[in-house]
Amino acid sequence: MCTSLLYFDAANRAYLGRTLELSIELPYQLSVFPAELELSSQADGYKPLSWQAKFPFLAVTMPAAIPEPGHVPGPADLKVVEGMNSAGLTFSVQSYAAAGGLDTEGDASSAGLSAADLGAWVLGQFSSVEEVKQALADLVVTVERVPILGGLKMPFHYSVHDAAGKSIVIEFHHGVRTVYDNPVGVMTNAPQFSWHLTNLNNYTFLTNVDHSKATFGSYEAVQSGAGIAKAGLPVTDTSVDRFIRAAFYAQFAEKQTDADKAVQMIAHIMNNFDRPRGVTVDYPDQGSGHLQVQGNEGDKVPTEFTSWTSLSDLDRKRFFLRDSGGMNFAEFDVADLGNSVKTFTSKPMAQLLPRPQNMTAALC
Repeated sequence: MCTSLLYFDAANRAYLGRTLELSIELPYQLSVFPAELELSSQADGYKPLSWQAKFPFLAVTMPAAIPEPGHVPGPADLKVVEGMNSAGLTFSVQSYAAAGGLDTEGDASSAGLSAADLGAWVLGQFSSVEEVKQALADLVVTVERVPILGGLKMPFHYSVHDAAGKSIVIEFHHGVRTVYDNPVGVMTNAPQFSWHLTNLNNYTFLTNVDHSKATFGSYEAVQSGAGIAKAGLPVTDTSVDRFIRAAFYAQFAEKQTDADKAVQMIAHIMNNFDRPRGVTVDYPDQGSGHLQVQGNEGDKVPTEFTSWTSLSDLDRKRFFLRDSGGMNFAEFDVADLGNSVKTFTSKPMAQLLPRPQNMTAALC
């Protein structure tokens, strides 16, 4: 359903790539949350938690409930799916069905944060992974039901990366919260993050060095072309296999010296996780499950596809985005937006992204 990975260039600058896969198109908004914006969260059974955004941030957002006709969604209505703030801190939401179960328990007289507001809370206040970890230590966070998902409890886990290249994963496995340090900078979906790391131990043989010659008896076998080093990579689009492939590409992709070329490199890497419609089809009687979103129910057999891909240049604070309607990325300067936009602004993502251009006239 989602793949994210951190790539480092030759100067050890960090770049985040992320894809989002679903079996439906959703009305994503691209939203600018300015500094000094007042934000709050209401977790059932706890006092409201309020904060003022210290850092402006840009985010791909979705409403938690279907908007009423004529209602313009505001910052309280839209929840962060992917975003970056002016300090180069990023936040990613990724599907994780095992997040259900008991809510986090705490003192009802204290303030609590709904997990639906975790992205705005992180991006608005912190500049580093360590700051996020410290702030989470004593904070009540509840996994609550989401109206637009038919009342399903927040079926997600969360990745946070900072400009220094540090990463954490926040999971609520059956309601039990764990914050993991992420030494590989990679995340997909279930099982638990700790399981993915253990499974990575089974792939110590992976290398990017082609072994194109071998001797069998007196026969000298020679490959007809390059690329045999990838033979050991798992090939399916399951979260388990994607985790291994993402770790491989992040590790071995050439380290660029130029930041623009590094952005191009992470774009090429993420192309390996781009999924066209119909490549895998999930018949209901075969055991697969998919998120169901109110107002977007369909009668077609589900086929997951890459709805959008984002790239984040954490050093230069630039955010790149494309959707399934085009292959070119739109670029957004998060620091510049933070200086220019003083009120909450949100527009449909599809209106902002480039479409293929007919360049015939340029050659005539």
